Amino acid sequence: MIPMEKKEKLSPFHTTILVFMIQSGVMALILPQLLAETFGTNGWITVLGFGFVASINIFLIAAVYKLGKGRSIFQILEQSIPKFMLIPFYLALALVWTLLGCMAGKEYILIFQMYAFPTTNPMEFKLIMDLLVFWLLTKGLYNITKASTIFFWLFSWLVLLLFFFYADFSWTRLTPFLFKEGHFTYLESLDIYSSFLGYEIVILLFAYTNQKTKLIKSTLLGNLITTVMYCYLALITFGVYSLGQLKNKAFPVLEMMAYIRFPFIERMENLLYGFILFTVLFSILMYEWCALEMLKQVFPKLKANFLAFMLILSCFIVAYIPETLNEVGDWLSTLSMIECGIAFGLPFLLLIVLMFQKMGSRTAHE
Repeated sequence: MIPMEKKEKLSPFHTTILVFMIQSGVMALILPQLLAETFGTNGWITVLGFGFVASINIFLIAAVYKLGKGRSIFQILEQSIPKFMLIPFYLALALVWTLLGCMAGKEYILIFQMYAFPTTNPMEFKLIMDLLVFWLLTKGLYNITKASTIFFWLFSWLVLLLFFFYADFSWTRLTPFLFKEGHFTYLESLDIYSSFLGYEIVILLFAYTNQKTKLIKSTLLGNLITTVMYCYLALITFGVYSLGQLKNKAFPVLEMMAYIRFPFIERMENLLYGFILFTVLFSILMYEWCALEMLKQVFPKLKANFLAFMLILSCFIVAYIPETLNEVGDWLSTLSMIECGIAFGLPFLLLIVLMFQKMGSRTAHE
């Protein structure tokens, strides 16, 4: 029997929503503060530049998709490189993606625990989250994409809450100056760019789609939606807070949401932060799915569900190591730099392999 995820092909709509859900997450809460600290006045404009860089990366992936004629990256690599030489490479990628998912989950849990349940052990929440990730991981990619669409509609209404801040928004806070009082560093720029990461996982979706599904256009559209949402969120935040306030607030978006009042709900920000779980969940889930795909190549004889269980168990154990939010942030900064390298480096590697294959094919025909 053919697995469901092999029978079904991803639709453009599901792919677009999946890319958006992977990209958006906890970083949206931190992004305005990072923009203010790094670029200063009107730092929100740079979101468009980061989105453009992500689009360039997606076009690199598109070149791989076109030259490889829709073949999976495993087929491309293993046609030219012996598999035993690729195993360390696969394991390294699996390790990075596993840790990225693990630390993204731990960061969300620590912030949630700090605001809502300060006396509760965060690892109890981490256990519940990991169980949910494991359950979805065993359902296959096609079912994951359908679930992401459902969760998207549960999450998307939060954008409408920004209308509450129009009365407090002031264009004078933006000032006519561009990028004044900022402290630009490449490391902080990479931290900002990490909020766009997630689109690169489409390089593993080649086997689950076909030429007619317009995979790359869907990915570009998902990245565009994320860019517009980030830009709109940053613009509103820059217009509500002064530059000095933004620099001093760890989670300006979450604190801004705390000003929303409904007669039937207290501590609205806790409820809103709970809804952000939907996007965080799929960021974690898809990085773990990527790691699982790598492990399937390394251990083809082991059952996928067993590999998924060991993967999630490893995540839960590793999550005990960093205990504070600052420690988790240090882990994520390092992993994000590595992931930026993977996002650009892996397509380049595949393009080089494909060019050698094309040259070899021409030589054989001559």
